[in-house]
Amino acid sequence: MGHINVIGSSMAEAEAKLKYIIGEETNLPSEVEKSKEKPLVSIIMGSDSDLPVMAVGADILKKFGVPFELTIVSAHRTPHRMSKFAIEAASRGIKAVIAGAGGAAHLPGMVAAMTPLPVIGVPVKGSTLDGVDSLHSIVQMPRGIPVATVAINNSTNAALLAIRILGAHDYKWLDAMSQYMNNMEEEVLTKAERLEGVGYENY
Repeated sequence: MGHINVIGSSMAEAEAKLKYIIGEETNLPSEVEKSKEKPLVSIIMGSDSDLPVMAVGADILKKFGVPFELTIVSAHRTPHRMSKFAIEAASRGIKAVIAGAGGAAHLPGMVAAMTPLPVIGVPVKGSTLDGVDSLHSIVQMPRGIPVATVAINNSTNAALLAIRILGAHDYKWLDAMSQYMNNMEEEVLTKAERLEGVGYENY
């Protein structure tokens, strides 16, 4: 009796290869890869009312060409779905989770408690307390369960942080982030030069 080793960059990839070997999948894993890139970043939110805020971060990931997924996972209304998502995220090849929530914003912290992946919390401004309640809910995590928290409604920084996390393992994203930072610097220097040249009255 012999044995074979199935190797993949993630559990999901290894499972896809195994299914092809045993005949459950007719497409080669490489063909599956070409048809749809596996997400590296997962954007989740507690409600569809959070979408206008979280969509901004999704646009940043899209601009950088980062494969991502986006869905609703409520810590309070769908606790079993949240648990399943958090437990399975790493095995699906996800490298970072961006979780947005408002009010009693427990989603980022609860997901962080059930996954070894880095979780970035986005406090979403609600109809009361200007989002400070969300900020405090996310940022005040107990020792041992870290959640990286960005500013209220700032899914842009959440996406940029996720890209930096990817860059720690893949120079492709590190180079993309370096270029992004260079572009920001050039934009500010151009504005400064123009302001100094024409004066504030004519700017």
